[in-house]
Amino acid sequence: MKARLIAVGEHAPAWVAQGFSEYQKRLSHWLPLDLVEVEPGVRGKGRDTQRAMSDEGARVLAALPKNAHVVALDGRGKMHSSEQLAVRLEHWRSQGRDLAFLIGGPEGHAPDVLQHADETWSLGPLTLPHMLVRLVLAEQVYRAAALLANHPYHRA
Repeated sequence: MKARLIAVGEHAPAWVAQGFSEYQKRLSHWLPLDLVEVEPGVRGKGRDTQRAMSDEGARVLAALPKNAHVVALDGRGKMHSSEQLAVRLEHWRSQGRDLAFLIGGPEGHAPDVLQHADETWSLGPLTLPHMLVRLVLAEQVYRAAALLANHPYHRA
């Protein structure tokens, strides 16, 4: 099983890229995680925000691996504790399908993306910068995998 993080936005700050890379490396033997950056829609004065979201959504959907289980990160999604996420990861593994995690643009996901998702996941009620969400997602997936492997990383 492999996982792909498809994220709207390009050129993460160095600290995000370094942190993500660290967890990507740690995950490599439990759950290989690839990052696909999707070009954001054009925004600005006189621009149509809905069009920008629609354009992003089309690019996100085009980047999905075939037959993947799709988990869209969304503030209205289901929240999981780290232990609950480990249970979800075990369930996803039992399906025998690859995983795709989706992070939307500034306004969130296009409706088409949410309709395509098998489930939605919320990291909590806080609004986080989307670049930071990449790092939090990678760390939490690593924590879930470490829990399943009885690795001492999780000490809560």
